[in-house]
Amino acid sequence: MAGKREQVLTGANAVTDALRRSLSPNTRSAYRAGWRRFADYCDANGKNPMAATPDDVAGFLVRMASRPRSPKATTRKGAPLAMGTIRVALAAINRKYREQNRRSPASDVRVSDVLRGLARRTDHGPRQVKALRAGEIARILACCDEQAVDGRRGLIAVRNAALVAVGFAAALRRSELCALRVADIEFPSVSGEASGIFLHIRKSKTDQLGRGQRIAVPEGHLLRPVARLRRWLALSAIKHGPLFQSMRRGGHLQGRHLHPTDVGRLVKRYASAIGLDPTDYSGHSLRAGFVTSAAAHRARLDKIMEVTRHTSARMVLRYIRQADAFEDHAGAAFL
Repeated sequence: MAGKREQVLTGANAVTDALRRSLSPNTRSAYRAGWRRFADYCDANGKNPMAATPDDVAGFLVRMASRPRSPKATTRKGAPLAMGTIRVALAAINRKYREQNRRSPASDVRVSDVLRGLARRTDHGPRQVKALRAGEIARILACCDEQAVDGRRGLIAVRNAALVAVGFAAALRRSELCALRVADIEFPSVSGEASGIFLHIRKSKTDQLGRGQRIAVPEGHLLRPVARLRRWLALSAIKHGPLFQSMRRGGHLQGRHLHPTDVGRLVKRYASAIGLDPTDYSGHSLRAGFVTSAAAHRARLDKIMEVTRHTSARMVLRYIRQADAFEDHAGAAFL
């Protein structure tokens, strides 16, 4: 009997684990935040969030659409919440009700109509951040190098330089960049000479099952991403654990991964430092910048996708069109 009971418990644990892994950590975190928003709204109005009506959900959406963003927001402080945030909260409500095997009030047609109306009322379309081109990355790295001689901020600047250079060279998403561990870096050698590095991406947006992806990053002679990474590892003395760690003032390592939002703030800070408008840039500007720069230097589409790991050429071609907007323009000969 004891053996059978243990097997049942193990089976139940396996099911629980499988359910937990059905969503990525970022999605689970976003859903938790969305559900908290709805639960707080219901509590403030004397409602039970698990006994909500479609009108309750519609009222919640309208309230969210009129609520200003957090003062800590990296862009458009004080502006209404983005429609993407509202849609995530709606998805969180649907998910919570499904988990309880109950019909979700968020699936009602009236809620869909309210969401559509709010979207049309929004004056601005989807936000398109600007790409940081190779020349701008070089200026940011020069800024980091200047800061690296500062005793108080020196190690932080070295980390930032490695993060920006590697994030750009490998066209990494913010979450991929922050999730890197020392064990994910492979330093091969050819005939005794360094030839670059391989990055092992454990899980990504296009690899939710965690099969793993491998990216080659060359040594480089302008931005030198590999040399900057080696310098960070040597000065920080990190041997294992998170590659890009959070740090206290004075350069004290905390042993924790940087958060993806930290990458966005870092990029904005350096964009401002080199004279760019920080509201135009985000952590995604590194990934977009690699694609745009590669396209401008006539890199082949398949080689670009080999680095970015895009499963469709459509998005990559959009960046390429932006890079080539004035090259061989149809009206160049007569305008």
